[in-house]
Amino acid sequence: MTTRSRTHDLSFVADALPTFISEAREQIESIEQLLLQLEEQPHDQELLGALFRCAHTVKGSAGIFGLTRVVEFTHHVETLLDQLRAGRLILDLAISTLLLQCNDQIRVLIDQAGAPDAIDTPSQVEQRADLVTRLHSLIHGATGAKAIEADASTLAAFATGSGATSAEPNAPTTQSAPTASSEGPARRWHVSALFGREVFRNGMDPLTLLAYLDTLGHVAATSCDRAAIPALDQIDPESCHFGFEIGLDTAATRQEIEAAFDFVRDDCELHLVEPAAPPCRYAELIEQLPNHTRLGEMLVEVGAITRGQLDACLIEQAQARTSPSAQDGGPGKPAPLLGELLQAKAGVSPQAVSAAIGKQQKQREASLADDGRFIRVQADRLDAVINLLGELVIAGAGASMLARQTRQGSLIEANQTVTRLVEQIRNGTLQLRMVPIGETFARFRRVVRDTASQLGKEVVFEIVGGDTELDKSMVERIADPLMHLVRNGLDHGLETPAERLAAGKPAAGRLVLSARHESGGILIRIDDDGRGIDRQRVLQRAWERGLVEPGVVPADADILTLIFEPGFSTAAQVTELSGRGVGMDVVRRNIEALRGSVVVHSTFGTGTRIDIRLPLTLAIIDGFLVGVANSKFILPLEAVVEVISAGPPTSRPDDHGRYCVELRGEMLPVVDLRTLYELDAPPAEATSILVVQAGGPPFGLVVDALLGQHQTVIKPLGPIFRTLRGISGSSILGNGEVAMIFDVPSLGQLAEQPPAPRRSTSPLSPPAIHIPRTSGQSTGSQQGHVS
Repeated sequence: MTTRSRTHDLSFVADALPTFISEAREQIESIEQLLLQLEEQPHDQELLGALFRCAHTVKGSAGIFGLTRVVEFTHHVETLLDQLRAGRLILDLAISTLLLQCNDQIRVLIDQAGAPDAIDTPSQVEQRADLVTRLHSLIHGATGAKAIEADASTLAAFATGSGATSAEPNAPTTQSAPTASSEGPARRWHVSALFGREVFRNGMDPLTLLAYLDTLGHVAATSCDRAAIPALDQIDPESCHFGFEIGLDTAATRQEIEAAFDFVRDDCELHLVEPAAPPCRYAELIEQLPNHTRLGEMLVEVGAITRGQLDACLIEQAQARTSPSAQDGGPGKPAPLLGELLQAKAGVSPQAVSAAIGKQQKQREASLADDGRFIRVQADRLDAVINLLGELVIAGAGASMLARQTRQGSLIEANQTVTRLVEQIRNGTLQLRMVPIGETFARFRRVVRDTASQLGKEVVFEIVGGDTELDKSMVERIADPLMHLVRNGLDHGLETPAERLAAGKPAAGRLVLSARHESGGILIRIDDDGRGIDRQRVLQRAWERGLVEPGVVPADADILTLIFEPGFSTAAQVTELSGRGVGMDVVRRNIEALRGSVVVHSTFGTGTRIDIRLPLTLAIIDGFLVGVANSKFILPLEAVVEVISAGPPTSRPDDHGRYCVELRGEMLPVVDLRTLYELDAPPAEATSILVVQAGGPPFGLVVDALLGQHQTVIKPLGPIFRTLRGISGSSILGNGEVAMIFDVPSLGQLAEQPPAPRRSTSPLSPPAIHIPRTSGQSTGSQQGHVS
């Protein structure tokens, strides 16, 4: 290989490594979720197969990039998973815990591969060596083979990747060789092994494998498959280009023969043809295969034929197609079908061929029914497109306004067509960013499992509505707040089994994480059936810290919001999970930064429910534009219910402009925006009441002008405006004017709650100048003690 080609290969590896790391992390997440599912269904062969494939994918991909430590460690995990698949071991809690710990170590190794400067700590080396020892113990306990005799230095070297176990040049592997002394007579197996090009570079010699096979029985026949060997002037001496067709007389099992190729499994196409295998056995194996598009490949995969037999039949078929009679359309026979050739020349049973053809047809039908394709796109590129789309929407709004001013019908019609197309592009582009929130929810299965085990609690964790879609950027930012709330719920909300039994509850607590679309947004709900929040204890703590004047008892909803104050905690002692009074205020701040809101409901002794409401996206929404005095405001279109004329109030307005009107026999709370935000302007000749609703009862907003539907590009508020109650963002109109975007749930709380006295400095009482942060916008805990 030339220096130039080596440089090119190294450059390719460096460029492709980030993609491998990203995909490997996805596989690691899948391994964790599959293990947690298998704890409930330990005999599910489909889950076991998927688990094995994930580990095998990580190992094989890591080998391409020369990540020796990942390959060697994952190989042991893969071997244990193979024992589980074969039924020699049954997955229990201890094995699942061991595999989860191994998966964590694989994650560490993958992260280190992405950070060239990262080094192992002594504790990581020791932990990895311990895991290898425990894996060996389980593997060899299941197979009954002699355990590997490895000292601590060998295990440490293996764990750190400093080198493989040393062996004599002709020794096949470090694993003990099964002998041919198994009960039963020796039978002739046909072993087809086609080695990959990287075998030599990975330090393996195929001839040592042949010598090792001879220890299992007697290698009666050997032929070299040289079909892939290139011309002499093109050959790469460091690459392997051949394979072997071997006749092996042995009493060993299929698993024992396959074990001889364990260390080259990723660099070898191995097929074993079992002696006198019944046709129905091949049909069963074909049905269990993953998707294949070629009939011959399926038969080779199950061992019904060898690679050489398939190639010979394909050559004969090609020669028949290129014969003179076939080319001239003469009376000669047409080229035979591959299935017929395999039956006649290779002795394949008609039943096996029929099974392969049937599976091939099923795959074609499935491919036609579901022709979905996926493409990976970098997130920053998609963000750039959406930013440009936002500017296009603003420019389109300006063009629409100018078109209306010209009063030219053809121009207005053309502009409406452009606007409609921009809206379709907007909807399609935003849909690209939508991902199921269930992927984020699934991460918490491991958190619940480990935390419950640490606390000595029994928990039944349920996920509902995992297919609900949300903007990817919001999914990433909501993960940490949800993590804190779930851990807090486990620590403080749910009782121990003894406490629950004493209270007449089941020993296992119930924690439900759910999501659903509601009023143009998404509602995330965390429910538990634990002890609930002790309002008296929260209030006592608030009096002690000066958050509420001693003796003053606020409303129940206001007491619950105290748990989100910085440094607030009712925990009796500090633990690893809570008690330091940090986290809850950060949770609230993070959710409010997403234009979201949180409401906590709790009944002491029964449980707690936390409702988190978020917009579907942070980019562009359909809005309804209104005018109040000289200002413009936008409401999410999904929140608008109807518009009514502003009739006489049925109650006297308060200082915040709130009163009630009668609507179809019921009282409707109304907020006068002019009074609420102290907008100075002459009163309007006619006003309207916009009836809106978002996650709560409907209420009305008094506005001066209804300006219709408006595509709204959301712009973040500056720091000075982020404490405005009822406002979640801003937007730029087509004429360059700025419009504020309403936070409808927060306005609904303003309409429902009585005005707080302005003389107090309590957090429950807002200052007198501007509209303060809502006390209901908080992300709380669902616990009896709060941290």
